[in-house]
Amino acid sequence: MTSTTIKPMTSAFESVTIGLVSVSDRASTGVYQDKGLPALKEWLARALKNPVQYQERLIPDEQALISRTLIDLVHAGCHLVLTTGGTGPALRDVTPEATLAVADKVMPGFGEQMRQISLTFVPTAILSRQVAVIRGQCLIINLPGQPKAIAETLEGLKDASGKSRVHGIFAAVPYCVDLIGGPYLETRDEVCKAFRPKSTQRSQTSGQPG
Repeated sequence: MTSTTIKPMTSAFESVTIGLVSVSDRASTGVYQDKGLPALKEWLARALKNPVQYQERLIPDEQALISRTLIDLVHAGCHLVLTTGGTGPALRDVTPEATLAVADKVMPGFGEQMRQISLTFVPTAILSRQVAVIRGQCLIINLPGQPKAIAETLEGLKDASGKSRVHGIFAAVPYCVDLIGGPYLETRDEVCKAFRPKSTQRSQTSGQPG
């Protein structure tokens, strides 16, 4: 259970608390080193301009524990929680069930797009059961377990010129967080360009909708 803060070069952006949860029986007991939490932090550090405080959890595949951890992170002030692991069809894969159990609203579009991205690479993407939900003022998203798949899911797929070929899910995250009353997340376009309706976009100089 750790909390770390990574600050960008400028303080002109709102701070945000993000929960990161890696679900793995073996990594949580030290059988092998967890790769999920470092992969999430590495991608978010590249993508976000905001100062971020991370609330990190490495836990086993226990449904009640996963649900309790998600609730605790919401109570800790997280406006975004990303989980990795435990979303397949195996008997111990219960992250989606634990996530749905704490939901006020289900956001099915995230899961649909995540599977669409993965299907570009492997037909077994249809076995993935990732979900996304809202609890209070927090968006909770289940992500794949492999670092490469985490980055592809968040960032999307680009062509040789850098133009998006398949949109990543994170492009929709900042506006979703806006709508549920969270901080204004700002991304680096070269990594992932956030989409917002023009009337809701803020001027970097005024901080107001422009």
